[in-house]
Amino acid sequence: MDPPQPSLNSLSLVSRAKTALQSAAVRAEKVLTDIKADLKIDRDIDVQSQRGTRRSTDRDIDADDDSCRSPTEVMEKSSSKKGSSKPLTKAIPSSSVIKQLALAIESSKNFNSVNSLLSSAVEPSYTKEKSGLSFSAVKSLVLRDKEDKEINSSISRLFKSEEQYLPWKGVCGSDLTPTTLLKDLHGAPPGSFVVELSVIIGGFKSLQKMASFWCSVIAELRKLWSDGQPIPRMPLNADPDLNSCLLHQQFQVINCSIARKQRRSIDEELLHSILTKASHEHIDSSPTSKGFARTSTGDYVLRLGIAGPSENLTMLETGEPIYSPITQEGPVLTEELIKETEEFVLRTGSLGPGCSQLLSDMQAFKAANPGCILEDFVRWYSPPDWMETDNQLDNSLDDEGSSRRGQLSRRMQEKGNLWHELWETAKALPAVKQTPLFDEDLAVESILTSFESIQPSELFEQLAVCVISSGLLMAEAVVPEDGTLNKLYNKCKDYIVGTYQCGLLNEKLDDICEVYGTIEAIVLKPEEIAKAEEQPDETPPGESTKLFKVGNLNFVGKGKQPIWKRTAKDDKKSEEKQGHVLSNLFDKRTSLFSKSLKN
Repeated sequence: MDPPQPSLNSLSLVSRAKTALQSAAVRAEKVLTDIKADLKIDRDIDVQSQRGTRRSTDRDIDADDDSCRSPTEVMEKSSSKKGSSKPLTKAIPSSSVIKQLALAIESSKNFNSVNSLLSSAVEPSYTKEKSGLSFSAVKSLVLRDKEDKEINSSISRLFKSEEQYLPWKGVCGSDLTPTTLLKDLHGAPPGSFVVELSVIIGGFKSLQKMASFWCSVIAELRKLWSDGQPIPRMPLNADPDLNSCLLHQQFQVINCSIARKQRRSIDEELLHSILTKASHEHIDSSPTSKGFARTSTGDYVLRLGIAGPSENLTMLETGEPIYSPITQEGPVLTEELIKETEEFVLRTGSLGPGCSQLLSDMQAFKAANPGCILEDFVRWYSPPDWMETDNQLDNSLDDEGSSRRGQLSRRMQEKGNLWHELWETAKALPAVKQTPLFDEDLAVESILTSFESIQPSELFEQLAVCVISSGLLMAEAVVPEDGTLNKLYNKCKDYIVGTYQCGLLNEKLDDICEVYGTIEAIVLKPEEIAKAEEQPDETPPGESTKLFKVGNLNFVGKGKQPIWKRTAKDDKKSEEKQGHVLSNLFDKRTSLFSKSLKN
């Protein structure tokens, strides 16, 4: 029996299905082609922006190739080469990083926070078609997955590094961190966490990636804080460097808070051990242990929270040696918080944290020296407020504070003196058992919250200044102390510092980028720059020149007009041109930044 023949309806369905599949294949191939093209563009730009700072474990890399070394390693290697006047080319941050950050500053001025910037860049929610996800949605998902991988890789590069923080040292071996340059620019030391952060963010080609990465950084910082792990490439326990930018100071506060919590935990365990041991000891009429002190009633009381004996001091009433107590550490304050505290004290007349610190020290002193009196504390804490006398006969104390060996100063004897009031209220309590003067949890949470609400333009401005100051310090370390290159470098440095201190950073970003590019050229190609500097200017009359020439650098623009001699009209034209360029850059479909900035 012959098999049944397919009906016309069946053939029609099969034909339509084949046509639909072919059409879908063509559309899928087109989408994949577009994705590959976008990925290639992203990869090319990212390779250019991150070259010189990314590490690699490839065995085929030449031992002399510095593209995988950190800036600090490169500079140390440069300084170890005797007789070599040519600096290695991978140390100074690229000028393209500053250009990207400059564009970010300009384009993010209308956003109040990083979250608002991100929300404005979020694509509409994906809609499902009858046949499933649209091809545009598939493309967006693939690109987003690629972006997430890139951000995760950068986070790993920033946080998983095994590099430890070391003070920045130049070729001559001197510590360059506290130089006037860092103070003038309020940047950050080369190789520090904030500089590495700045270089990575400046390597991204879109505002959305920059903002996404910053949010990932905050999440990682929260995790480190929760785990009690310090931020890498930062001092582990140092007060904020007030010469640096606010970001660097805030990162220092986080690390300092982690170190303090660890020390407090150790001190609590030690105190518990001492109390446990003392509870099992038999105290007779004359204990020999230095951990006890005899009071005026003849009782022996355990000393708590002692740091060590105080030299040549004994308690006036009992004759027992005075021991210096372990006291609480004061608040960890950034420059911003110091100003706020000063303003509060001036406005209210309050003693502020000073009063709390004094009370805390009194309580710690009482715990370490059972049987002590106020005069004992003053002699240890504020020697100028104690006046010795030659009277050795009078062993009593009177109402005015005199004693067998001296008396309190006049200000200490004044009626209603705060020290007397605090001493009366102070309890014998070791520092580790007191209410902390500085709440580490509150301080760090406040910092992390401020990171989430920081204005993007402010963030990018701090990052740009960090890159610039780091680059200048690196250049300062390798530029000869005299000669043509030194003069050229000083001109560039003086212009950048002067512009920043005059508050014109945002208005002169283009000019600063060009000046920094000249400094970069001095470091990377010193022979060529020195040779070009010695050649006369051969620019034909009427022909426009680059903003900052290499040869005979005068920081000139069109018509050879020096920057410092420009008129307001010239600056307005420059701003209009810049606005036109930015408008073109940020209207592009694929990126908020121009692809022409790869170099």
